Amino acid sequence: MGYRGVRGGVEDRWVKRVRQSDGSWSEVPSAKHGVESRWRARYVTDDSTEVEKVFKVKREAETWLRARLAEVDSGKHVPRSKGKVTIGDIHREWSTGQGHIAKSTAIQRASTWKVHVAPKWEKKPVGEVKPSTVRTWIAEMVSEGTGVPSIENAHGLLKMILDAAVEDKRIAQNPAAGVRLPKRDHPDRGYLTHLQLRELAAQCEDDELVVLTLGYTGLRWSEMAALRVQDIDFTRRRINVSRAVVEASKLVWKTPKSTERRSVPFPSALAASLAEQVKGKARGDLVFTNTQGNVLRVGTWRNRVFRPAVARCQSSDSMFPTVTPHDLRHTAASLAVSEGANVLALRRMLGHSKPSMTLDVYSDLFDSDLDEVAANLDAAIEALAKNSCGIAAGSKPDHEPFTWDAGPATSTNKDRN
Repeated sequence: MGYRGVRGGVEDRWVKRVRQSDGSWSEVPSAKHGVESRWRARYVTDDSTEVEKVFKVKREAETWLRARLAEVDSGKHVPRSKGKVTIGDIHREWSTGQGHIAKSTAIQRASTWKVHVAPKWEKKPVGEVKPSTVRTWIAEMVSEGTGVPSIENAHGLLKMILDAAVEDKRIAQNPAAGVRLPKRDHPDRGYLTHLQLRELAAQCEDDELVVLTLGYTGLRWSEMAALRVQDIDFTRRRINVSRAVVEASKLVWKTPKSTERRSVPFPSALAASLAEQVKGKARGDLVFTNTQGNVLRVGTWRNRVFRPAVARCQSSDSMFPTVTPHDLRHTAASLAVSEGANVLALRRMLGHSKPSMTLDVYSDLFDSDLDEVAANLDAAIEALAKNSCGIAAGSKPDHEPFTWDAGPATSTNKDRN
């Protein structure tokens, strides 16, 4: 059939060939006659793997066979024998080629593999993974109460492993691709006002400047905790973000992505406090530390300082929102927008990769822009109405001025005449 030596064809299972006494051959009904599907399409790949499927209609068998042979001819066909390797074996091979990723990412992936992926998939042959089994796995994690971020990480890791299997031609396509994941529950963000931010900072006592720095610059905790004295430019009132420190079973120092490396402004009201904070320190010393002079860890600080401070604010003000340390970044965004920052300025301040990400996260902060659009349209319509009427000072228009009438237009036969 012109497919580079691949053997295949469509056979009638209802008849069999019988050799006659004179040496000739004839066809007689087989034991499967009228009982099972009649037509069998089969082919043998170049690695001697035989593939077959039965059909009731010959035309369907021929169509299926042509499609499969075309896959073989184009290199898209993957023999079943290639799919016998396990997910665990592929993961080990794939992991050795991930030396380019950040150390924190490697630690996170190792934890995800151990906790969520390996128990289900490590010993599973890759050729037996189906979209339905991946969906069942996702549903099981949901029913067990696994958080959506953890499910996203687990699915993402499995998908990358299966992508490697596709690339190595162990499977034809990735069964994890296109599987729908549960949606994240986005709770209302805790945007603080200037007054609330100041009150919360005061309640944090010795760590007042930590709260004000986060609330007025929008730095991530990891960026703030990694700040050195040399990163603060008091002349230009800028904080230069060039590194971060994250917790991944241990402290991991990393260089931010290109879009996260940035120069962030801070208000002059913080200048004196920051100058006092770094007084007597060397250029390479950390700006903020714990009482032992080590890196501030968000988990410890949240429980020791931040939550009690929020509770004290709420005890004196029942309307004070429940916020997290990360909400201070949202607060900085909110305060910046309230003072006129546009999307592009906010993106640069927060270190987002593109403006669309800023809009996705903070679209609610720009709702007031819609009011401004409506007001500008009203002004344009009013100006158009005046100009179209040709009103001059002291003159009377020769027709009624334009007005915006949202009501239905009505007419009578008399009007038409």
